[in-house]
Amino acid sequence: MFLVSVVRAQDTKVTGAVMDADSGEPIPLVNILVKGTSVGTVTDFDGKFNISVPDPNGTLVFSYIGFSTQEIPLNGKNSLSVKLKADDTSLEEVVVVGYGTQIKREVTGSVQTVEASDLADLPVSQVTQKLQGQVAGVQINQTTGKPGQGMSVRIRGQLSVSGGSEPLYVVDGFPISGDIGSLNPDEIEEITVLKDAASTSLYGSRAANGVILITTRQGKAGQTTISFNVSTSLQKVPQRGRIEMMDAVEFAQFKKEYYEDQGSPVPEIFQDPSQYIGKTNDWYDAMLQTAPMQNYSLAITSSKEKLRTSVVAGYFNQEGVVLNSDYKRYSLRANLDYGLSDKVRMGFNVAPSYVVDNVPKTDGTRGQGILFNALHTWPIMPIYNEDGSRTTFNRFPANTGNIFAFPNWLTSAEQIKNETRDINILANTFIEYQPIEGLTLKTSLNAEIYNRQFEYFSPTTATYQINQPIPTSNEAIWDNRLDFSWLNENIATYTKSVGEHDFALLGGFTYQRYRRDRSRVEATDFADDRLPNIQGAVNINRNGTYDQVQEWSLVSFLSRLTYSYKGRYLLTAAVRTDGSSRFGENNRWGTFPSLSAGWIASDETFFSDQQLFSLLKVRASFGVTGNNNIGNYTQYALIDDRVNAVFGNDFASGAAVKSLSNTNLGWETTRQFDVGLDVGFLNDRISFTYDFYTKNTTNLLYNVQVPQESGFTNFSDNIGEIRFWGHEFAINSVNTTGKVKWSTNANISFNRNIVESLAEGIDRVYGPGGMHITQVGKPFGQFYGFKSDGVYMNQEDLDNSPKVPGRSTVGSIKLIDTNGDGIITNGGDFDDRVITGNPFPDFTYGITNKVNYGNWDFSVFANGSQGNELFVRHLYSTANLDGVFNLLKDVKYRFRSEENPGKGFFGTTVGGGNVTGIERDWLNDRYVADASFFNIRNVTLGYTLHGKDSFFKSMRFYGSVQNVYIFTKYWGGPNPEISVQDDGEGDGGNLASGVDISGYPVPRIFTLGVNMNF
Repeated sequence: MFLVSVVRAQDTKVTGAVMDADSGEPIPLVNILVKGTSVGTVTDFDGKFNISVPDPNGTLVFSYIGFSTQEIPLNGKNSLSVKLKADDTSLEEVVVVGYGTQIKREVTGSVQTVEASDLADLPVSQVTQKLQGQVAGVQINQTTGKPGQGMSVRIRGQLSVSGGSEPLYVVDGFPISGDIGSLNPDEIEEITVLKDAASTSLYGSRAANGVILITTRQGKAGQTTISFNVSTSLQKVPQRGRIEMMDAVEFAQFKKEYYEDQGSPVPEIFQDPSQYIGKTNDWYDAMLQTAPMQNYSLAITSSKEKLRTSVVAGYFNQEGVVLNSDYKRYSLRANLDYGLSDKVRMGFNVAPSYVVDNVPKTDGTRGQGILFNALHTWPIMPIYNEDGSRTTFNRFPANTGNIFAFPNWLTSAEQIKNETRDINILANTFIEYQPIEGLTLKTSLNAEIYNRQFEYFSPTTATYQINQPIPTSNEAIWDNRLDFSWLNENIATYTKSVGEHDFALLGGFTYQRYRRDRSRVEATDFADDRLPNIQGAVNINRNGTYDQVQEWSLVSFLSRLTYSYKGRYLLTAAVRTDGSSRFGENNRWGTFPSLSAGWIASDETFFSDQQLFSLLKVRASFGVTGNNNIGNYTQYALIDDRVNAVFGNDFASGAAVKSLSNTNLGWETTRQFDVGLDVGFLNDRISFTYDFYTKNTTNLLYNVQVPQESGFTNFSDNIGEIRFWGHEFAINSVNTTGKVKWSTNANISFNRNIVESLAEGIDRVYGPGGMHITQVGKPFGQFYGFKSDGVYMNQEDLDNSPKVPGRSTVGSIKLIDTNGDGIITNGGDFDDRVITGNPFPDFTYGITNKVNYGNWDFSVFANGSQGNELFVRHLYSTANLDGVFNLLKDVKYRFRSEENPGKGFFGTTVGGGNVTGIERDWLNDRYVADASFFNIRNVTLGYTLHGKDSFFKSMRFYGSVQNVYIFTKYWGGPNPEISVQDDGEGDGGNLASGVDISGYPVPRIFTLGVNMNF
């Protein structure tokens, strides 16, 4: 709020203090306004104020959130003692729900709200990073530390075979087509998470994965505020958790022993490992840097008479902790709300943003991700020449066991362009009309324009590939994408009270269209690295070059009835009907109903004499929601226009049908039951929420295999069923009051799932790479491979144990014969592979403690996950016993002989790939590691100065540390939340989650900031 006191010669100075009528404590920052003027001030920390009033007989208006507004005539007084009483109606907190708002205590669904002010001091680029651990039942993992990327959000463990698991994001009522990664967190006022079907059903066919509602800043009635926030940070990758690789001496010693164990001559460069003392080339560490980060945000909100405005401008600049990576975001949001009359209101919001994201191909498997490449590059290979220049290409003689050659990965990171530029514009406008009391008619038009321009160029002097000599051929990719989505909504709401009966009826019609135009060109062999233009390319890759159009539309009808009797008996019924172009013509329409009820038992007369419960509410709900994330045109028989043919000596291009149509293709459907309990103790000093849910997802969207005689391999269909269930607990407590105020918020969630059925004749589905299995009767997406039992310790052990015929030997890995046939078999009818682990946690939790003392504030936020495991995929290179790459330190404790058996984890190097290949390539439980963690996510200390007669209202200085420390037993890398697929471009999806290929590390962030309010 920006209130101006103008001192005139005739003004009268009035002083005083404002206190809580119940506790007698002073109340700081109470708004004081001379009625009928813009003259005003606020109380200081001690509740005291002074103000110059133009009329000694005027009236002062005192207002503060949570207290009743009080008007006091001066009648010539120049000193006042004001006592404000708590406003009982303030307990009627209003929360945003689908297509409207409700009083919090009367909500019958599972809904949780997070205020933006609770997340203000977290120095991160994405909104979802701030939500980690804040909401019961919402698991948010940071799968990679790439700036601006890598957040995975799953509500109540929801997942699908191929329909995705991300929730629907709704920004100011507009269901956007993507995620909210580019949204400036400082624009947000409130976040509401809708978890059960009763609260999400009004979003119908897109709501099975839950809904997250984003409300942006609006002008507050009677207030004008200017706030400026600035912070600067330093980011650094901690040593804790880094993969411990051999140094140069250890690696040379391993190679020496390797040849000795083989009975072969030791190459000269390995005969004296001590020559490498102090000469280790740590390629991974050389890729990292200490990086700065800045955030600037200016917000102006105002409300004068009939006009409310809010403008938020932001600039965020994060330089990455990996060389040549950075993320910049420029954002602006302007919200306007104007009352044309007492019956007509209109508004307009527009929010453009521009993001430049430059991150090398850090994530991915060997030959694709430079961090993975750097990890297993020999530490005796030099990064720099003797003259200080960088090496270009590293190759040692073949007799050293070096069958791989490596470019300089630092050069690769710096010279290969991998840049994305995004322009995103969200806009909406509405007009609202109240023709009669209780009836509101609202029509809105929402639009989203998203343009992404991606450019990749690899010059002749750099490459991501292994065994690719320098200079190499250059290559480029240009990928341009333009998305346009618009939504028209027409909603009527009618509220009516009859005696002790309160009704609210909502009905509406919506129509949304989406179109994506995408063009991509892949080209190679440019004449000059300095001119990477399409016209300069010798070759155009036809398979990687295309134009593409994607379109879909959605028509919906929706209705909701909310009923309350005496404010304690609550009922809500809702239904939405969707028609989508994404589905077959025989199954275009889906109907999604829900019903929920609640009882506020604490309002009953038999509760009136007790002092323990301030609130006791029981609620239950049932509903149906859908998932239409199947892509476009999958219901049709598709054409491939890249088919070539040869007629004699002539070449001709052509086209052919490449998939079958399915006119019955429809929604995934989720039926969910929820029962909940909301309890307040000791006048809401303690509040507790519990939810139990169970849900079944049927008609899973999947590409079903078909007989080869059809000429095709699969077609899209609805199959199978997954059952989910879980428990959620949340508690908020005010532990102390008075001079030291201490509050705690905590939550814990237990989510489970089991696959009930798949397609007819199919009882399992394998994930890509063979690391996962989804099997009927088991949880989704489990790790899959062999069980192991150390190594064969001696000849007797080998003779008396099942083995791989012709390959197992003394000292090699000992796999378990699970089917009892005496032979270890990989695949086929006698397969010994079984489930080896679970990427999903037994439970997740979060806890926040806040302490205020005087002008000081202190907060600690932590979250954790228990029981989840990761598949340490990089072991196939970092523990390759043939010695072609650098190795984990622990490989030196491998089996060498019966007298020196090591620790029993890594086997013998003798026998070559015929022996070592079993340990490396036959995926087994050695790859699976416990990834449970407890992360002290943020610690913040702040100090607030309250303005008195100065121009500012308050100024808060703070320092924070993000990602303070992770307590975990995970040994596979620094990030126990990681999930990366082989190409590094995603998290593997539901069928293949929880794989660690050494991705971009998550940094620790040290921040200093100031928040100024005027």
